[in-house]
Amino acid sequence: MIVSSEDILDKPQPAPDERIAYGASPQQFIEVRLPRASGVHAGLINIHGGYWRAKYDLAHTGHLCEALRVAGVATFNLEYRRVGNAGGGWPGTFDDIRAAYRFVQQQAARFRVDADRLAVMGHSAGAQLALCLAAHEESVRSAISLAGVLDLKKAYALHLSQDAVVEFLGGKPEAVPEHYREADPMELAIPRARQWILMGKDDEVVPPELSLEYVRYKTSGGRKENAELVEISGAGHFELIDPGAGAFARVREAVMAAAA
Repeated sequence: MIVSSEDILDKPQPAPDERIAYGASPQQFIEVRLPRASGVHAGLINIHGGYWRAKYDLAHTGHLCEALRVAGVATFNLEYRRVGNAGGGWPGTFDDIRAAYRFVQQQAARFRVDADRLAVMGHSAGAQLALCLAAHEESVRSAISLAGVLDLKKAYALHLSQDAVVEFLGGKPEAVPEHYREADPMELAIPRARQWILMGKDDEVVPPELSLEYVRYKTSGGRKENAELVEISGAGHFELIDPGAGAFARVREAVMAAAA
């Protein structure tokens, strides 16, 4: 059965261990969930989707982060300024992602996290932010895209979610080409990080072709990036963030591989 947005967005979420601010804005905080076992753990920064709009917050990924905590990974669920928040959009939204990432890195010992095993993952529009982070921050070694919006020019051409990318980047490609160059995973080089690109074959929110074409492009010609495509049959857009869905096993596999 295909999971709907209502199934995810309206489901009560488990409480985090701690909510920590990384900036002064009300949207600049992290929900932390740490494994119960002693010792040092791998960490995962999660970036929620919602087409970069303030209407959608991090709450709907609480179950995802809790399930990965139970699997033994420390999770850091990021909130950030989005379109509709003061300072949201490009570049403010991405500035928040970088600030939060650096905060977790600097506080790794406090959270009992191995900073060398800190992966980043994003769902939908959050995947664009995750791969953008991997391109701009050399220390990111593992990045996971779940049903990602990985080609911003194609997203504009398809008018996904009523031209959400135009709202996010502040204009069409011909109006603000520099924003697309800075933000678009298709245009960015990610030579250092290993990438897992997961997509549901029945996704009707973000076309699966964006993931397919991304991996094809990034692994061809002179680019030769380390990008692995994981196609999941019978899965739509939200199965990838629902621990109760069969597709979640593939997500967990990718996270554990990144954590290793």
